[in-house]
Amino acid sequence: MDQHGCAKNQVDGELIISRLLNLGMTQTFDPAEADLIVINSCGFIESAKKESLDAVCVAHRDYPDAKILLCGCLAERYSQQLKESLPEADGIFGNGDLSKLDEIISQLSENKRPVNVYNQEGVCCGDRKVFLGFRGSAFVKITEGCSNHCSFCAIPLIRGELRSRPASEITAEIESLVSQGIVEINLIGQDLAAYGTGENDNVFGTGRFPLPKINDDGVNCGTETPSALSLLLDKIRDIPGTFFLRLLYIHPDHFNRDIFKCFRENPRLLPYFDIPFQSGDDFIIKAMNRKGSAEEYKRLVADIRRELPEAVLRTTFLTGFPGETAEAAAHTVEFLKAIKSNWSGCFPYSREEDTAAYNMKGRVSAKTAQKRAEELVSVQEELTRKSLSGWVGKEIDVLIEEIVSGEDGLAIGRAWFQAPDVDGSVVVRYEKDDFVQESAVRTGRFVRVKVVASSDVDLDAVFIQGCGNMPDNPSFSLRFAPELTD
Repeated sequence: MDQHGCAKNQVDGELIISRLLNLGMTQTFDPAEADLIVINSCGFIESAKKESLDAVCVAHRDYPDAKILLCGCLAERYSQQLKESLPEADGIFGNGDLSKLDEIISQLSENKRPVNVYNQEGVCCGDRKVFLGFRGSAFVKITEGCSNHCSFCAIPLIRGELRSRPASEITAEIESLVSQGIVEINLIGQDLAAYGTGENDNVFGTGRFPLPKINDDGVNCGTETPSALSLLLDKIRDIPGTFFLRLLYIHPDHFNRDIFKCFRENPRLLPYFDIPFQSGDDFIIKAMNRKGSAEEYKRLVADIRRELPEAVLRTTFLTGFPGETAEAAAHTVEFLKAIKSNWSGCFPYSREEDTAAYNMKGRVSAKTAQKRAEELVSVQEELTRKSLSGWVGKEIDVLIEEIVSGEDGLAIGRAWFQAPDVDGSVVVRYEKDDFVQESAVRTGRFVRVKVVASSDVDLDAVFIQGCGNMPDNPSFSLRFAPELTD
């Protein structure tokens, strides 16, 4: 398996591997031994598409005796075009219904060239025998597709309109993962705030939930009834076992403010919020087909920090969107400085066919978009440095992800305020010749450390004691996030 793309695509990759294992196949990590090489592709932006296509061509060139199966978002979005233009792929399989993988494998074994894209219905799920992330951590998909239709985004074209999984199915999966020793559960979807609001959603057997209301001033007024997301979090709270929970990807226009109560009542919920604001300029926000405004988004951040002072914020920005002037770009820089996010990603706009923004006027050059992205990155680097420096001298609990080979007593892990793959790490130093320390520092286990230094994105720490599968305190150092000041 050659894995590309986001966490949602990673879950699909894990399901694909598991289905192949159920068919009696054996996984190998040496492609030279493989009869089948699966490329699980990304089709979101141009650079990701090129990376996936290159992977197919390289696999075909280097391993000519293996069958090459292109799966994932690129296969879903461009199946018919790739059927003609990518002969290097022996099969093309979309992500609409992964249960049909058995049929694809059967056709490949008969030396046929299947090109199959199935309807986007429901949310693909199932037992996963293999996890592609670090030990002890897993992503759990609660929705598929998206109905927000941001003008720059191809997700509805690739994965369809929003569909949500029944709450009982989600809680059953989490129970199963916890029983397997998973201690970090990351809930994912294109927009967790929209959970339960899809046209055909019936996640609790009570019908579709409404999205939070936006008034004429673009202010999120909440809903008259609890959100489906808050009710789901209440059900997850009742799951027995040792684990903690992170929410990833919440659209700012209908952020469920009633979830604050869930965080206060459940210390297993990490106060980590991933909210993709994309811009801090009102004209661009509206052009992106978003309902809020820069001021409303600032109020949202203020609400989060008032209700949960220990909260950590990650966001993303898109530079060079059509119509973005120098003044608009400056507004986004001001916005970032105002919200003081702990982490952020920044990407130049990618012009995607069939999106509403594709034919918009006022295109910005790639060079200018890149320069604006670099300016935002520079601002964020300073914010992150200040945030991380506040942890120096404090004790925190760290989930060990990797023991560095060839080094004496060095491991890499993450604290609660660092999400998988996207944020920095904690570099843990320990005495390798000390039996107690060496026995405690294991992948998928926690250790208590003291932070001794910080850098641009990482922390340096020294071992204090082992915590096993989970610290005794279920909130493990959550309530001591340093304030980010000017």
